[in-house]
Amino acid sequence: MPGDASVLIVGAGPVGLVLANELARRGLRFRIVDKLAAPTDESRAILVQARSLEMMERLGVVEAERESGIETHAAVYHSGGRVIARVGFDGVDSPYPYSISTEQPATERVLTEPLAALGITVERGVELVAFTQDDVAVRATLRHADGSEETATVDWIVGADGGHSAVRDAAGTTLEGSFKGQRFLLGDVDADYELERDATHAFFAEAGPVLLFPMHGNRVRLIAEVFDDAPATVERLQTLVDERVGGIMVTTPHWLTTIEIHHAQVPQYRIGRAFLAGDAAHVHSPAAGQGMNTGMQDAFNLGWKLGFAANGTPCEKLLDSYHAERHPVAAKVIEATTTLTRVGTLPHALERTVRDHAMHAVTALAPIQHVLASASEETDVAYRHSPIVAAGHRHDRPLPGDVAPDVPGLDTPLHSALAEGTGHVLLVVSPAGGAAAPVDLPTVLPAAAGLRQVAAGSVAHDAEFDAVVGDPDRLVAARYGLGEAGGVIVVRPDGYIGARAPAGDGAAVAGYLAALTG
Repeated sequence: MPGDASVLIVGAGPVGLVLANELARRGLRFRIVDKLAAPTDESRAILVQARSLEMMERLGVVEAERESGIETHAAVYHSGGRVIARVGFDGVDSPYPYSISTEQPATERVLTEPLAALGITVERGVELVAFTQDDVAVRATLRHADGSEETATVDWIVGADGGHSAVRDAAGTTLEGSFKGQRFLLGDVDADYELERDATHAFFAEAGPVLLFPMHGNRVRLIAEVFDDAPATVERLQTLVDERVGGIMVTTPHWLTTIEIHHAQVPQYRIGRAFLAGDAAHVHSPAAGQGMNTGMQDAFNLGWKLGFAANGTPCEKLLDSYHAERHPVAAKVIEATTTLTRVGTLPHALERTVRDHAMHAVTALAPIQHVLASASEETDVAYRHSPIVAAGHRHDRPLPGDVAPDVPGLDTPLHSALAEGTGHVLLVVSPAGGAAAPVDLPTVLPAAAGLRQVAAGSVAHDAEFDAVVGDPDRLVAARYGLGEAGGVIVVRPDGYIGARAPAGDGAAVAGYLAALTG
């Protein structure tokens, strides 16, 4: 898009592309630039987890993403030649209770195709040199591949440009955390092995952990922690696997590299008119495969809020909520991956024995299985303490700030009905023995709200809804804790609950929406 725009996205990896799709769906003018001359051909991040698949359904690309890889249904932990724990994902509360294992270039292609269909292209070979900002705009200096420079004036700038973020540097902030780096040898290879093919595998060994992530056919991602600066070669990878695991024969190498990972994040995700997302905002170990997913969810959270602001309804509280909601999520991921790495590298034999017995015993308990699976698939993410969600009663489940859950057993999938459009959805649940009526709302509401009303249950013959989900057994009312009276659930554009209201209480709904714009 030539000329000035509302948003400048710096970085066209999965994080930047998710944000570009969100802005494009809302009709915003934006530019997305990347200093690389071409998309990466390196596998890099390979797991797309359940919460990200829910996001991709809203973007309209979930089927393409599923077709690009294979389903992963469990995480298996090994030590001393035996399985000490297995965490299955089938009970995860999501319409997609699994991860998709696929190469990052495939995910980027899936996210690029909707943009290309709209005539939107990534401006490649374009590097951010610097930017300044004031109360009115951001002025960014961009250097093109031929050495020429331009100044782009935009309303907001978003750094999705990775761990060495130019946006982060220009904004005057830094990563804070542990900088005692961990080194990992990563290899995407074809391999022969006798292990569960629809599960990831973690091997705890005295010499260091090894992770295996299956991909199409015999291709796998192998990750081994290393403690020196030796080059990444297939021979070294095979040696490490033989010493720590055994039974895995590398046949064909595709991509190998060594990376050093720190555990850190920036203190603020918003600096005036600049926002940071993905590795520009937080970095951590690849042990749980959550880096790309956390970053894409950053962008998904930010996209609809910038959409509100760009449509003439700016609210500082709404834009500030990006940091308030996403910073704690990355902090939790950093803590979990740090703990997992520490648990996998215990130096003493007695510690390792205690760990193995404890993991075996604890993960046999169904509640622990559910907690671990939900954390792995990021379906436990919630924003209950967000400044922009309505207060909830402690007996309500789900609470404002929780994701709007799917309800299995309906003829029409509820998650699909809620995923349509780009704005808020009012889920109107009919009372027992009665019919649902659309919520009567004031005509003056934020233009960016994009309200749709979806009914669940019986509907009066003259009632007009955007969609109706049949529910003769009142499964939706039960799942959403609405009881005999029914009620209204306000679902945000990112799929999380913003508010709950009694049936017909249009004032409560309007009050919530008005609060988003101050």
